[in-house]
Amino acid sequence: MMAHVDLCSGIGGFALGFQWAGLSKPVLFCDIEPWSRKVLAKHWPDVPIAEDVKELASDPDRNVPDCDILTAGYPCQPFSHAGKRLGQADDRHIWPYLLQIVAQKRPAWCCFENVYGHVSMGLDQVLLDLETQGYASRTFIVPACGVDAAHLRFRAFVISHTDSQRGRSRNTQRQDAADVGQPSRDTRDNTRGMENWLPEPSICGMADGIPRWLDEPRDTPRTVKGVKGRADRLKGLGNAIVPQIAMKIGEAIKQSEAEL
Repeated sequence: MMAHVDLCSGIGGFALGFQWAGLSKPVLFCDIEPWSRKVLAKHWPDVPIAEDVKELASDPDRNVPDCDILTAGYPCQPFSHAGKRLGQADDRHIWPYLLQIVAQKRPAWCCFENVYGHVSMGLDQVLLDLETQGYASRTFIVPACGVDAAHLRFRAFVISHTDSQRGRSRNTQRQDAADVGQPSRDTRDNTRGMENWLPEPSICGMADGIPRWLDEPRDTPRTVKGVKGRADRLKGLGNAIVPQIAMKIGEAIKQSEAEL
């Protein structure tokens, strides 16, 4: 299993999806939200959890363990059409700090996620920065309906790889290529009937393919007051990536590793 550093972790969508794929196990989480850190600590009790990417970036060699794969669903507010789109002027813009960590640790693989609005603001700089560090990157726009969730939720995923693996974990154990199956492929037309699908999850339903053990029961009303942690739960689910998409990415990375 590869060593996985998961930054801007949220409630662990990347870590969960990669574990489902049999690709990696997390060695470090980082999230600024206290409630998200509680969820991570509950489900991955043996994995250390940092609070601030900026602090990690101040000394990556000491603060971040060696890793084979690094992920981050970094804040979308600087780029989202739902906000003011201040880009680099937004104080929540932390890409430069993530880049510092990548430059120092040099994981073999990086995977980043953000909103669709990132494509028209900021993404070109991210790709240029990664190329400068010797990473070949490709961006995929993947909707939640691509893994059969009944809504759209388009997201941009940047997958990057480098052959220069200075920080590659000593504990990585590659599976024999003969033991690795072909990546699963879904050839169904996921656009069919999309005009009748909601762009956001239903009020009381599962959010974006999140597993039931991370979501609230379907019969829990979403408009009540006085329920402990309700706002945190909704925010955590709203910020989460679809772990089934992460699993597909993990399967593809695993197959690529077997062919290297």
